[in-house]
Amino acid sequence: MATPFDVFLVTPERAVWSGQATIVVARGSEGEVGIQNAHAPMLIELGIGPLFIQPAEGERLAAAVDGGFLHVITVDEETRVDILAEHAELSTEIDVDLARRQKAEAERRLEAGDDGRALADLARATVRLDLRE
Repeated sequence: MATPFDVFLVTPERAVWSGQATIVVARGSEGEVGIQNAHAPMLIELGIGPLFIQPAEGERLAAAVDGGFLHVITVDEETRVDILAEHAELSTEIDVDLARRQKAEAERRLEAGDDGRALADLARATVRLDLRE
């Protein structure tokens, strides 16, 4: 079994989750990254996408994350991962009906030519729905 390490998922509003995990998979602005214990130190910018955490005990957690940073530090073979998200929502917290309405509204705005913020809003709603459906 993989060696567990400390993980902290926080937003400006709250601590979303913290505990020991054996792997974290996140979507950075330049692609996906997987983190296990003894990973090289790094700092990446997060994009809009899913985040997966395999706790040392229990079922895999999934969260919809919207921007922020993932920081990894390893000292003496001990790793700590801090996920400092602009917004994060565990899959169990997602309101599916609200996400569907937000997706439909973003699609309507895109069709009307509002491609600035509508594209990001569509991506956020799609990630949330993908984690629940």
